[in-house]
Amino acid sequence: MIASSLVRRRSRMFVALLAVAIGATVLSGLVTIYYDIPRQMGQEFRSYGANLVLVPDGDGPALTRETADSVREIFPAESVVGMAPYRYRAAKINEQPFMAAGTDLAEARQTSPYWFVSGEWPQNEAEVLIGQEVAGAIRLLPGSVFALTGTGEDGQSFSRDFTVTGVVQTGGTEEAFIFMSLADFAALMGDGPFDVVECSIRASENELGAWAADIERAVPGVAPRLVKQVTQSEGAVLAKLQALVYLVTAVVLLLTMICVATTMMAVVTERRREIGLKKALGAANREVVNEFLGEGVFLGGLGGLFGVAFGFFFAQAVSMNVFNRPITFQPLLIPGTLVVSVLTTGLACLLPVKSATDVDPAIVLRGE
Repeated sequence: MIASSLVRRRSRMFVALLAVAIGATVLSGLVTIYYDIPRQMGQEFRSYGANLVLVPDGDGPALTRETADSVREIFPAESVVGMAPYRYRAAKINEQPFMAAGTDLAEARQTSPYWFVSGEWPQNEAEVLIGQEVAGAIRLLPGSVFALTGTGEDGQSFSRDFTVTGVVQTGGTEEAFIFMSLADFAALMGDGPFDVVECSIRASENELGAWAADIERAVPGVAPRLVKQVTQSEGAVLAKLQALVYLVTAVVLLLTMICVATTMMAVVTERRREIGLKKALGAANREVVNEFLGEGVFLGGLGGLFGVAFGFFFAQAVSMNVFNRPITFQPLLIPGTLVVSVLTTGLACLLPVKSATDVDPAIVLRGE
């Protein structure tokens, strides 16, 4: 009876099915985006640099490679994008003072992807990156050779030739530095502790704060500091995007319910004589209710299946256009979307079903 009813009124049922399918598609797509937003936003904000810095607290051991390794062990391995240590020391080029910075260049490249480098990153000894301000002051280009002079931490003077492989442009203070490997820096200045370690970690502000507290307790001599501009901005943007997903999902489900309810009400009105005849022949209200709810559940299940299929493509298109990254499929969305679609159509059918049970056989069969 349900199948026959759907076939005879296929134009109306197609409209209801289309509404459910569109609602399920938007629901599935938005929920997929909702659960993938933290990962996508984390990757996006990691391009803006470190969100946690480690500095010496002055009361414990110096900030060394061993200390940084101890801190790294506190973070889950999959959450660490990069940890770049830095040492700073004044030096001169042609008697003009500049600031030399020794770092792990591979890690710096991971923690600071926003650096725009004209040329190449250093690969060999005695190769450096120089900031745009340094390049403009000394008129150096990639491939230029210059002599760096100064005094090391042991008080000994040094002079060494370096080759420029790239010029750094950031719009920030990095443009005033000369970046070299830690090995080259130690050869000039001598061994010494790190001045700071910049960390880029995939985590929410709360997770990062908890890990910072763990570092303070577990690693002496280290004072972790959250980069508030990055962590708070990430949290604020994430909260607004998730709130937008909630709002759009609620509106879409409401519109779907209205469309289904309107269609089913028209079907009930159209089938009043049929309902009256069934009740006159002995059909109970429960049987009438089961028939209309069966139609609604069928539409909800079929529309949910379409929604699961098309929702992933919808989410993929949004993710590629907004974040330029593919999205991950969430298998739990299949039963979740089906359940929500069935419940939505079931709720939408309550008013039409109530109208069907109120049909009086005597009045309807008299043509009134």
